[in-house]
This record gives sequence, structure tokens and C-alpha cells, in this order.
Amino acid sequence: MRIDHPEGSQIPALRALWKEAFGDSDAYLDLFFDRGYDPEKAMCVTDGEMVAAALYWLDMDYSGGKIAYIYAVATAKSHRGQGLCRKLMDATHRILQTQGYVAAVLVPQDAGLARMYAAMGYLPGSGIRELHCEAAQTAVPLKPVSSDTYHRLRKELLPPEGIALGQKAQALLASQAEFYTGDGIWLAAVREETKVIGLELLGDETAAPGIVAALGCREGVFRMPGDDPFAMYIPLVQSVDAPGHLGFAFD
Repeated sequence: MRIDHPEGSQIPALRALWKEAFGDSDAYLDLFFDRGYDPEKAMCVTDGEMVAAALYWLDMDYSGGKIAYIYAVATAKSHRGQGLCRKLMDATHRILQTQGYVAAVLVPQDAGLARMYAAMGYLPGSGIRELHCEAAQTAVPLKPVSSDTYHRLRKELLPPEGIALGQKAQALLASQAEFYTGDGIWLAAVREETKVIGLELLGDETAAPGIVAALGCREGVFRMPGDDPFAMYIPLVQSVDAPGHLGFAFD
């Protein structure tokens, strides 16, 4: 078996593994491989002609230096139980260290995966809180803004340990989300029929019901800074402090 950056000819196999592991649509995979994919920011395990495991990362920044957001870690069903994920993660950490990353972060999908990553050395990191609400009778004023404007404002608002998204992460998010600002409000959101999915709400959380009304929906769920388990991180240099607010999960 070989662990290395994927070759161009392996993209169909990477897509097939992704679909087997996560069930995402071809439309989403087209989006990722167009906006988020960089072969130098991906690693895979090749067994003969087969891609047996793979992962990707997106660049993030915070005051302590460059961070890798590890994303879409997957092992083929036929190769599970062989320790390939740990080998792939270990190889990726070594690559990241040589490239000057100070830490890696990821967002486990469930408690079982959190335990698996903890066994690899990952520590609890950025927390969140989710607010569920129904629409208020009165909408709050919202102003649509560009992705560039949102992330510029967001970076100014982040605490020193907060994590800012790199360019590819911003582009991937912008292909799916809408961005707004208001009186003490900064919002990245997706509308799904009559529901607002607030991918990140910063500022005045009491405005959430009015935001739902402003976007013409009946209910909403908003992700905000908090203490509930969310991201995990592993330091890749001795001096790095724990990264703080991340907010976004590319799930």
C-alpha cells in the first residue's frame, strides 16, 4: 500500500469513495472538486489500483499560525478495521508539520468518531451552542453582503484565538451560503424551504426570531459560540495554544 497525495487519474476513485462514505450528491462533489480540492492538500491510501482511504484539508488562519481543517476522512468499506485511518492521519500530520502548519482541526460527526480521534491525540477545541426558534411577528432589518465583506468583518470580530477561513474554504462556503449583516448581527445561512440554517450567527442572538421572519421562513436553527463539544484539534508544534472559535463545519 502507498500513502501519498492523489494523482489526477485518481479523482474518479476519490469521488466514488466519498459517495460510499457520505452519500453526497454528484452536484456537491462537482462543487468540492471545483472549489475546494487541491491535490497538494489531500492524501490517500492506494491498495493496488484502489483508493482505500482518503482525506482533504482546507487552510485556516489564527493568531498562532496556519491551521489545517481536515475534512471528509473516509475508508472504503472493504478496507475498514485495518488501521488505515490512523496510518493516513499520522502521515498527514507529518506532511503538515513539514509545511509549517501549527495545528490541525476537525469536526467529528458523532461521539464514536470523537473517541477515535481522541485516541489519535486530538483534544477538545472550539465549542458551539445551537439556538432553535420560530419566526417572530416582526422581522429585523438585514442587509445582504458579499462573502469577502462577511469574512473581512468576521476576522475583525474574532477573538485572538479565533479561526479565520482561508480562500478555498471561503469559496466553498460562498457556493452554498448567503451572508447578511444587521444591527449587531453577522450571519452566514442557508435556507431550506421554510427553515433557516444559521451556519454561524455572531452578535445579538436575541435577533434570531426576527432573522427567521426577515428571510421568509417559519423556523430556524443557529450555530453560535458556546461550550457544547464541536471541533477537536491536535497541536503540531509545542508552542501552539488551543485554537478558539471555529464556527463552521463543512458537513
